[in-house]
Amino acid sequence: MTRILLFLATNAAVLVLISVVFQVLGIEGILAENGVDLNLQALLVMSAVIGFAGSFISLAMSKFAAKRGMRVQVIEQPRNQAEQWLVDTVRRQAEAAGIGMPEVGVFDSPQPNAFATGMRRNDSLVAVSTGLLRHMSQDEVEAVLGHEVAHVANGDMVTMALMQGVVNTFVIFLSRVIGHTVDRVVFKTERGYGPAYYIVSILAQIVLGILASMIVMWFSRRREFRADAGGAQFAGREKMIGALRALQRQSEPEDLPGQFAAFGISGGMGQGIKRLFMSHPPLAERIAALESGRGVNV
Repeated sequence: MTRILLFLATNAAVLVLISVVFQVLGIEGILAENGVDLNLQALLVMSAVIGFAGSFISLAMSKFAAKRGMRVQVIEQPRNQAEQWLVDTVRRQAEAAGIGMPEVGVFDSPQPNAFATGMRRNDSLVAVSTGLLRHMSQDEVEAVLGHEVAHVANGDMVTMALMQGVVNTFVIFLSRVIGHTVDRVVFKTERGYGPAYYIVSILAQIVLGILASMIVMWFSRRREFRADAGGAQFAGREKMIGALRALQRQSEPEDLPGQFAAFGISGGMGQGIKRLFMSHPPLAERIAALESGRGVNV
């Protein structure tokens, strides 16, 4: 609840800031002088509805999408000792984290990876790949499970959805304002919208979307440090460090598809500008943070 209230307060402050900026820069006056009838408040509401709807519909469908898209096999009745151990470990960690028991599943992938998803802390899914079970020791798998349970306990799925909703809103809002302004002020379109509005709006949305994704990925990288700290708490710091070192030994682990990348254990590797779009910090940085005992408050 505190996280939601903080989000609402921050969002309200951002809206006030935008209104002040528009007034200080005289944008509303420029639009009015050129006969522009753009209703900024209505546009902002529409942008928020579209931006948050897309984000939360995606979140609401995340478990279903994971089970279908990644063919996650949920362990309903453990068939062997390994599956029983997975369920028991997640149950123990969930109890320590104070959350409801997540569903536990396995998906077929040669790459060692895992993820957590779900709309609520008490109704989530934790899944590991077959490659992870093959290439990691039991202690390392325990740490990975702790990392994913920490994502759930920290409410990272909802937090990221809120963050994505905010950036979606402003990408839509600002791209429409830019397109509208160019169409009316530069091309002097008097009624309706000319081709310039649609072309400029699309281009602006692409550019702003790229910039927005950098913000979301930066936030995601911060959450990973916190999830690593959670994994160290639930399984032990040395086990968490060992799991990250095991990932380092693998050759360039592949990212999980789409929305699941931000909640995986490894993420891809990047240099230069590619680093700005990484959902996870480099493994070396995560290991160094755990070894030094540095905490990350997000």
